[in-house]
Amino acid sequence: MSPVGEVADAPRPKEWILGIHAYVPGKSAGKDGRPLIKLSANENPLGTSAQALAARAAPLAPSLYPDPDSKDLRKALGDLHGIAPERIVMGTGSDELLNLAAQAYAGVGDEVLYVRFGFSVYDIAARRCGATPVVAPDRDYGTDVDALLASVTERTRVVFLANPNNPTGSYIGRSEIARLHAGLRPDILLVLDQAYAEYVAPEDADGALELAASSANVLVTRTFSKIYGLAGERIGWGTGAPAIVDMLNRIRGPFNVSLTAQAAGIAAVADQDFVEASRLHNLRERTRFVAALEALGNHGLRPLPSEANFVLIEFSGKLTAEAAYEGLMEHGYITRWLPGQGLPQCLRITIGTPEQMDDIATALRTMAEAAQ
Repeated sequence: MSPVGEVADAPRPKEWILGIHAYVPGKSAGKDGRPLIKLSANENPLGTSAQALAARAAPLAPSLYPDPDSKDLRKALGDLHGIAPERIVMGTGSDELLNLAAQAYAGVGDEVLYVRFGFSVYDIAARRCGATPVVAPDRDYGTDVDALLASVTERTRVVFLANPNNPTGSYIGRSEIARLHAGLRPDILLVLDQAYAEYVAPEDADGALELAASSANVLVTRTFSKIYGLAGERIGWGTGAPAIVDMLNRIRGPFNVSLTAQAAGIAAVADQDFVEASRLHNLRERTRFVAALEALGNHGLRPLPSEANFVLIEFSGKLTAEAAYEGLMEHGYITRWLPGQGLPQCLRITIGTPEQMDDIATALRTMAEAAQ
């Protein structure tokens, strides 16, 4: 069968591009098109820092290109994290950097490795550059370091690991990250995707930034889309050895971070009170929500351990994940059902406001009891 849109005597796409399934974002409306409360995309329920909003709204000159190197934003990030700005690369969201990492270090005949139930962009990034995606077995929906290391072959060039992981919320600590890195060949790039790192208690940090500062084969990526509440501005950043940063800078988009994004990002970095308030809100509401879900264990609902701003719920009773997804839509909420990621038995629900989480917990209890 011919690819969609292909006609005779026309340009033909590369075969490996045909294997890509486009990224599916979280929905924001029901089947009938009516807007729903969106808890499907892990956005910050507290919104955005007032300082960042003010900076974004300040008069700028849209006729002019932004700083192509995001110098002031890189300096702000460097000052916050103790990183030399020249070791920081900016991206149009961290997704751009994940794709660039695969493109820079893998290609046709190479393998890109990640854990089962990892972020769906890893498969896209691998196929986009002609590499072969390789999936290591999980351990109860989480990262199994031994399985990852056992899956490495002579063709492995890049290993992706999200920590905390999306969509499962699983997390491995400093010693396991160090063990994974120590078990990889020096010519393999380890990409530690930390989109949700700011939600982890500082004392439980996994050591990724220190590893990126001391190793020649580690790239850490982060984003402003989650705890900073700037998903609409598309700001990501990464850090690693100067040679890695240089490679990504060579192939990233020119002027890839807009004027408003740079201004908002600088102000957001300065407002760490907002970041801490968001972390504490998430911890409090996630803890309460998980407790409410655990009380439904006799109905087959199991919340998986999460260090992120969402909870993945496994449904093994009479109430199925699909039925819960449909029922919550009727109740006014859009969540994330994940059959396309091999998780038809699970729902991922973003942590929202206290009222939203209580309402969802009550709705799930009502549906679970009615299904018996």
